[in-house]
Amino acid sequence: MPLLQPDDLVRFVSPASRAEPRAIERRAEVLRSWGLRVEIGPHAFDKMGYLAGSDEVRLADLTNAFLDPEVRAVFATRGGKGSYRIAHRLPFGAINRDLKPLIGFSDITALQMALLRNSAAPSVHGALTGNDDDQLSDIAAHSLHAVLMESEPITVTSDPAIESGALTTKGKASGPLIGGSLTILATAAGWALPSLRGAILLIESDGVAIGQFERDLTMLVRAGHLEGIAGVAIGHISGTPSNPPIDAVGLLREYLEGFGVPILGGLPIGHDPDARSVLIGTHTQIDAGAGTLTQPAWA
Repeated sequence: MPLLQPDDLVRFVSPASRAEPRAIERRAEVLRSWGLRVEIGPHAFDKMGYLAGSDEVRLADLTNAFLDPEVRAVFATRGGKGSYRIAHRLPFGAINRDLKPLIGFSDITALQMALLRNSAAPSVHGALTGNDDDQLSDIAAHSLHAVLMESEPITVTSDPAIESGALTTKGKASGPLIGGSLTILATAAGWALPSLRGAILLIESDGVAIGQFERDLTMLVRAGHLEGIAGVAIGHISGTPSNPPIDAVGLLREYLEGFGVPILGGLPIGHDPDARSVLIGTHTQIDAGAGTLTQPAWA
């Protein structure tokens, strides 16, 4: 059965940074066109520095959305910064009694990892993305609709033109898909990051300086968090200027090739107007030769 049905109620909240009201209303219009009812959390547009209000109000909006029995899905208005400040305070036991998906990516990875580690709540790495002028992408919307409201298996096809496509190796691997923003995975290591043993590690990144990019990889690899991974799925790696001869793709190759597992790069997942959505924690197969990532429909 799909995660959402027509007439279900969903709610936007801002666990990290503040979104613009007009941008969220445009996204709400898309969800309404799918037959969903849409609410916006009372503090979604608060502002405190780079945060959407204080930790207390952001946590309250998020918790209330998870615990309201009428709400069937929780949408993050955006990422930005700040989810990591409240992820450890979620009421995981109560969330487990009424499972509903959290939809988001980027900084929201911290919440998704904490949920996966401490509950059975599903997550969707995705959003109703748009371009610099906030023109919403039909491709991204179709992908998110398929994940949330359709019953067919999910297939994401690699695009060799995407920079990380150069990292694709050979072979197949399967396991739960776990990951998201590289920087947030490193931030979550040791407290929110679940075990990656037997998992397909998902990595995407945007706007990270090359030195910080390597620090994040160093944290995950040297601390042993990637030991036992079954494979790696790599999406968009954007906004990390190279410092010749060092670049992001080269660093990924250097840090990951020693694990000897299949790597599928070039996936249109992450920070891009046409980003595809995928289920986090769901059994996934990557086929590097065929260039595909596949997941069953949510059951």
